[in-house]
Amino acid sequence: MFKIGEEIQVISTKVRKAIAQRNKDPIQQLAIDQVEAGADALEVNIGPQKKQGPEVMEWMVDTMQEVVDVPLCLDTTNLAAMEAGLKRVKQQAIVNSTSAEPDRLRDVPPLAAKYNAKLIALTMGKSIPVEADARVGIALEHLMPRILEVGMPMDQVLMDPLILTVSGMQEYCPEAIETIRFLKQISDPPPLTLVGLSNVSNGVPMENRSLIYSTYAVMLLAAGLDAAIVDARDTRLKEWVRIVEERDESTPVGQLLVNLYDSTAAMEDLDPGLVDMGDPDQAAIYKTVQILQNKIIYADGYLQI
Repeated sequence: MFKIGEEIQVISTKVRKAIAQRNKDPIQQLAIDQVEAGADALEVNIGPQKKQGPEVMEWMVDTMQEVVDVPLCLDTTNLAAMEAGLKRVKQQAIVNSTSAEPDRLRDVPPLAAKYNAKLIALTMGKSIPVEADARVGIALEHLMPRILEVGMPMDQVLMDPLILTVSGMQEYCPEAIETIRFLKQISDPPPLTLVGLSNVSNGVPMENRSLIYSTYAVMLLAAGLDAAIVDARDTRLKEWVRIVEERDESTPVGQLLVNLYDSTAAMEDLDPGLVDMGDPDQAAIYKTVQILQNKIIYADGYLQI
């Protein structure tokens, strides 16, 4: 799985303050820490930045490229700022993002094509449909025709099914898995797929967030996920991804994760007979699978039920 480090975003007080003061040190330390933790690329989210967008994006790109040599994922709704960043990057950038909204679909794909950048395409219009079929329909009817029109090959496109939180929007969780599965079948070559992984645990108690999104990562990978915007420093996530990618069954948890991967890939439920419910780690994984499949209603104390 290609990992894009999520930490450099304007909603962070530390990042917002560093931008306002043009203080390189916090930005550069975040960049170094994420790359050292294994991030393959880094998110650069500056928000709308309506007044100083181009200058801020140029400063961010230059600041980060002074200390790390990885692709940058540029995230802003300000097209002038996006283009300013695309002019400065040293490696192929990732543009985050277009959707099926008419203005975005008109303006963003040509910009990505002009600068030979990869493009994240959100399977939504003005709203996010629940059903996988509807999200795939948006990709087929709106996103792909426009992307092909501007000359971008599908292997430069990262389709994002949009991950919503299990806390309050639980019905979206299994549908996103199926959207990934269907997206990998809609063209030859198929588009790449990407998610904002941490979103599934928004609003969840901090002690359960890693368990939820790490379990979800295994299920999404089984459906065909290629890349994710993640907490690159999360050791459990990194280890569980490694386990399923290498099929490491040397531990009981490893065996369960590989079984979860295989059952999801086969569009089957995880066999409870393969779970040792007397092992707290295995029980926690199994209960988490149940909420992510929308089989048991999520509650903050779901692990104690």
